[in-house]
Formats: sequence, structure tokens, C-alpha cells
Amino acid sequence: MDVTTAPALADLTTLRVGGPAARYVETSTEAELVDAVRTADDEGTPLLVVGGGSNLLVADEGFDGLVVRDVRTGIEVPDHSACAGVTYTIPAGTPWDDVVAEATSHRLYGIEALSGIPGSTGATPVQNVGAYGQEVAQSIATVRVWDRERARVRTLPLVDLRFGYRTSLLKRSMRASVDDERAPWHPTPRYVVLDVTLQLRQGALSAQIAYPELARTLGVEVGERAPLLDVRAAVLELRGRKGMVLDPSDPDTSSAGSFFTNPVVPEAQVPEGAPRWPAADGLVKTSAAWLIEQAGFGRGYGAGPATVSTKHTLALTNRGGATAADVVALAREVRDGVLASSGIELEPEPVLVGVSV
Repeated sequence: MDVTTAPALADLTTLRVGGPAARYVETSTEAELVDAVRTADDEGTPLLVVGGGSNLLVADEGFDGLVVRDVRTGIEVPDHSACAGVTYTIPAGTPWDDVVAEATSHRLYGIEALSGIPGSTGATPVQNVGAYGQEVAQSIATVRVWDRERARVRTLPLVDLRFGYRTSLLKRSMRASVDDERAPWHPTPRYVVLDVTLQLRQGALSAQIAYPELARTLGVEVGERAPLLDVRAAVLELRGRKGMVLDPSDPDTSSAGSFFTNPVVPEAQVPEGAPRWPAADGLVKTSAAWLIEQAGFGRGYGAGPATVSTKHTLALTNRGGATAADVVALAREVRDGVLASSGIELEPEPVLVGVSV
């Protein structure tokens, strides 16, 4: 393990806020990662495993524990079948968009609409990342994890991962549960991702386009397919317009992506005129961005160094010099404003470390 001077968490996160770590280590092998996690748990030391840092909001006081950064990268191809498709096994530390770029360049479809999402591959199954009508759960075969409760490596198949909208078994372990006496596991889940195995299909065309905005950009109908590389290019363009592709020269990209999840509520609770889509258990999903705008928080809202993005109202951005406290204050203002105007309480999407909204 590479034990280095503890950096500020601002240097490890895309929001660029957060104080120092008490201890910091970079792990370049699976054995090192497991050893670091197990040692911290045995000592009773608070643990924060960091990948790309794209979904974290850390307090200005920092983190009084061990920060572990998994720096493993690469893609293994253990199975290549014309009928069953192609299997990719990816170490958790691998940047996610590198995986999408590799797959689309080799005519493998299933994750092309997830282009440009920042962060590491290990983070994708935790919150079941999704965009433009596609979710990573649609392509995951298994996830290998270190189970901190049982202190052993486990392989979790798709059925056991209990994926839902922006959630999974892994993410649920971060909340209190009657099934797990040691829950909540926070800020790192009970299950630390070691690698992710994807099952991808071969073809020059994408999966069916499920998102109207993407279909319009491509000039196709919803449900049709399009050239694979065209879909990747279109998604990158759309995300770029919204400040959702990392760019050091663009302060709108200094964010944690979408700060709030789209609410899933009874249909009667959705305000008139708000978008709505069917969800599980007879509920509907509505647009957090629409609710935020209707509550009076337009693009660029905010007088300080933390503002709503000038490109997309779901992102809260660090315009330069913002603190975690600045971001939290803005998040609370937006949440409270939406609650007052619609009766719907927005849920933060990032992992909150040492702060609450």
C-alpha cells in the first residue's frame, strides 16, 4: 500500500470541498484493499473508501478516520461468445467512462447511454447509476465484494443485488436495518466493491433508445436503435450542455452531478403540470429539476461561491472557493423551498460525510 500525506478531501472529490483525512492510503491490488478495510474495521477506525469522488460531499472539518483510494484499473475479458455476448470484469477503481469508451469502440452495447458519467466503476452498482433511459443494472452480471460484516469475499449475482431506482443492496446497507444489527454502515457500505462483471451484447447498433431527449438528438423514435458510436457522441454532447462532463475550465462541472434524486411518490402528491412516469408499487416518479425550478430556484441561483448550475438546476456547483458549509446551506434552501411549494421533500443523492442536509 502507498501510504502518503493525507490530502484534503477537496482534492479527491469533484465538488472540490472537504477538509483533510486523518489517515490516507492508496491501494493498487485487491489484497491491499481488503487488508486496509479489514484493518480499519478491526481497529474500529471510521472508513471512507473513495473512487472518483464524484458523489461525495465531505465536511470542512475533514474525515477523522482512514480514507482508502482504490487506484486499480483495467478490463478483463473472461468470456467472448457470439451468442451470449462479451463479459467484462472491471476492478472497482477503473474510471467508469473508460469502460464505456472501450465497450463502444469494440461494438459492445448496453452501457452507451451511461457515457460521460464521472467516478469509478465500483461506485456504479452502489446507486445503480443511470442516465438517458439506461441503468447499469441492465448490464451487470455479478459484483464481487468484501463483506465487512462476514469478513470475507462474496460474489453477489444480479438477483441478490436488489437494484432499484438509484439504489441497491449495497446502498441500503448504509441505512439502519432490522436485518443487520451493525447497520447503518456509513460512509462506506457494508459491501466494498472489488470488481464488477458486465454482460454486454455485440452489435453496431445501440440498445433501444428509451429517453425522448436522446431520441430527438439522434433523429430517431423512442424504441428504435441507432449507431452505437453516434449514441455515445450524442450522450456526451447532451451531458456537456448540462455541465455533467468534467471540465476543469467550466465551474458548472465542479459538482456532485445531480444533487437530488427524482422523487417517487403517490400520484396524488405530484403537482399539476409536473412530469410523471410510472414507478414500482403503484407510485410515480416526478422531476426534481421541475420542482426546483417551480419553487423559484432557476439556473445560476445563489449569491455566493456555491450556486445552482447555470446549465442544469439539479446540480449544485462550486464556483470557486466554496466550502462544504456553503453547499449545505444552498442544498437546505432548495430542499426547504421545494417542500414549501410542492409538499415534496427532496432527497440528496451524494454520500454526506460529516454533514447533513
